[in-house]
Amino acid sequence: MNIRPFRPEDEAAVVGLWRSCDLLRRWNDPHKDIALCRHSGHGELLVGEADRELVASVMVGHDGHRGWLYYLAVAPESRRQGFGRELVEAAERWLTDRDVPKAELMIRRENTAATEFYRRIGYRQESRTVMGRRLDGVPQPVEHNPAETRRLPLIDTTITYLEMSAPPDTPPIPAPPMKLALLRVEKPSARFYLYLYDAVGSEWTWVNRKHMPEEELGAIIRDELVEIYVLYVGGVPAGYAELDRRKEPDVELAYFGLVPGFIGRGLGRYFLDWAIRQAWSSGPARVWVNTCTEDHPRALPLYQRLGFRVFARETATLDPNV
Repeated sequence: MNIRPFRPEDEAAVVGLWRSCDLLRRWNDPHKDIALCRHSGHGELLVGEADRELVASVMVGHDGHRGWLYYLAVAPESRRQGFGRELVEAAERWLTDRDVPKAELMIRRENTAATEFYRRIGYRQESRTVMGRRLDGVPQPVEHNPAETRRLPLIDTTITYLEMSAPPDTPPIPAPPMKLALLRVEKPSARFYLYLYDAVGSEWTWVNRKHMPEEELGAIIRDELVEIYVLYVGGVPAGYAELDRRKEPDVELAYFGLVPGFIGRGLGRYFLDWAIRQAWSSGPARVWVNTCTEDHPRALPLYQRLGFRVFARETATLDPNV
């Protein structure tokens, strides 16, 4: 996605985007909001383009004390590609370039999906009461505030199971030209493992292990037959692969993925190819993996390009609340 400042000719597309994302309310004029941001001198409207289409936006500004984010929107058909996170990071860079020390935002209580998104990327609820008063003569709106405990909806998904019955017969894929390191994590703590798990999987509805009892999780990740490899780029964790050798004679690639900020840099093919060859190093009968329709849209094609073949599919329901 290409991120750039708003241009006047973007206005209709931006307002249409906000409408499609249910961000507009009858008491706020989006055209006036855009004009105020552009002419205030201390705000910017950033837009994101993919395939030359405007698909995302965020409004960022500061009040002389704190920075604020508004109108973060990603077109429904362009979600689950990390665009929202990229825009928040761009807005945060805009603020830090102006020495603004903190970013704030407001979320309607019923918008539990937005609350969960910001929580995943590091924002935390603060003990503040937000109060307001209209100065433009518009009657103060009364908004419905449902209970904080509203559950996220269940997710229907299709799980695809893939296998390889022989090791790759092609040369290893070369590493991208960057500073890389691949290290096995030996007997990791549950906290470090869940950091990796959430960093890689939070945008793709990885929930199973986040709610597993710590003793049960520790027994898995510290088992000698479970191997966890972390890919570092410039000293920063960029992804991980987990090989489960407990069910001989097979090896399961139990988890594999990159941190969203490292997707699209040529690391996925290299790291997956490396993990496949590592799985075959013990001479199993087969190596297998599963992916689902909530994973990154390029996950299934990548597994197939590197030699996996589909052997089963099933439908399931994910509960992001448990």
